Amino acid sequence: MEFEVVIGLEVHAQLNTKTKIFCSCPTSFGDEPNTNVCEVCLGLPGALPVLNKEAVKKAIALGTAINATVNRKSIFNRKNYFYPDLPKGYQISQFEIPIVEAGEIYIDFEDGTKKRIGVTRAHLEEDAGKNIHHGNVSHVDLNRAGTPLLEIVSEPDMRSSEEAVLYLKKLHAILRYLDISDANMQEGSFRCDANVSIRPKGDTKLYTRAEIKNLNSFKFIQRAIDYEVERQSAAWEDGVYEREVVQETRLFDIDKNETRSMRSKEDSAEYRYFPDPDLLPVMIPEEMLAECIQIPELPDEKRDRFVTEYGIKPYDANVITASVEMARFFETMIEHGASPKNSVTWLSVELQGRLGNGVTIATSPVDAQTLALLVKRIEDGTISGKAAKEVLDYLMQNRVDVDAAIETLGLKQMSDEGALVAIIDAIIAANGDKVAEYKAGKEKLFAFFVGQAMKESKGTANPSKVNELLKARLH
Repeated sequence: MEFEVVIGLEVHAQLNTKTKIFCSCPTSFGDEPNTNVCEVCLGLPGALPVLNKEAVKKAIALGTAINATVNRKSIFNRKNYFYPDLPKGYQISQFEIPIVEAGEIYIDFEDGTKKRIGVTRAHLEEDAGKNIHHGNVSHVDLNRAGTPLLEIVSEPDMRSSEEAVLYLKKLHAILRYLDISDANMQEGSFRCDANVSIRPKGDTKLYTRAEIKNLNSFKFIQRAIDYEVERQSAAWEDGVYEREVVQETRLFDIDKNETRSMRSKEDSAEYRYFPDPDLLPVMIPEEMLAECIQIPELPDEKRDRFVTEYGIKPYDANVITASVEMARFFETMIEHGASPKNSVTWLSVELQGRLGNGVTIATSPVDAQTLALLVKRIEDGTISGKAAKEVLDYLMQNRVDVDAAIETLGLKQMSDEGALVAIIDAIIAANGDKVAEYKAGKEKLFAFFVGQAMKESKGTANPSKVNELLKARLH
């Protein structure tokens, strides 16, 4: 039987406010456990929450970016459940009336086609703390308790793990372009829960879904979804679907590459949602709304502009605008005089290919201005493209000027006509038989003369100048 996959995603994005959502404790990462806490985030009796206005502004910005409805009035609710890292015994979240609803995100396929993915809602809530397990002993760190989150819930519109990853990458880019979250997956600032189900091809019914919790890398998200689809499909084919595929929360074991049951999935009634009596409804004034809808250029708009303004290919523009750091790096290279076409190649292929081990475009030892100058030295004939790769390797290890690196490595192209003519004349004089063969019609020998000239100049001769002079001397 052929199955259709149905995927919906819930993303928890940590907002990059300086303080928590309901108190003034800092949101800094990696501090000593239980040092960024107060009466409010510890859930002490009588402590009252006060809403962080910046978190509201950032939620409005996202709503604007995804063409959603921003509700001028929204309500905070208490979501009741017991867990050691939830000191109050409930989480403050939004249920009936979220701040953002009915939005959309378009994903882009390599063949140039697009697909619309609906965004059901995005609501504000507080994060829980963190449980740390050491053997039989568990510790609780409440530094993260009260950190502001936006939970962004998609429609079940994705039909493959590939579509899910494309959606997540686009959402990740939007958050970074808006500068409302660092979306750092390693630090837990961008976490995803995947709801996965299958149905017979052509069926429109939604069947039992399994929720895979707390996935924090695009690679693991794809692997977890693929495994879950295989598990559910096999259960259906074996006639045990109703027994083995139940509504539950599952975890993905990255070592065994499989999902496993964690607990039965709660429904909203079990959380006993009710409006938080300590927090008034959120009323967004006209002035705040007008201020927050002024958002920067987003990935899709920037990509389209790069294609029309710089004449680069749509595929290259997609690669360059996939992250805000890449896009800024590219634009800085253009500002410093490098051509768009060569900037694309030297940024997305040469520089990117040399990064790794935790080094990113943002922390690259070669900055945009330096790479732009290297490209300009290729374009003005100072060095060859091949030599430029050696220079870039050197610059990755040594903080020096581009011209100094070229000088140190002795890679400056020889363009002096007198010196090149002397080399060419010597080669012609030493290879009279081959000159005769060339003049008799054996034109393939031209490459021999070029090779000899490059060899004699130790690879520093300007190839186009060598070609030009050789043609003049051999005819």
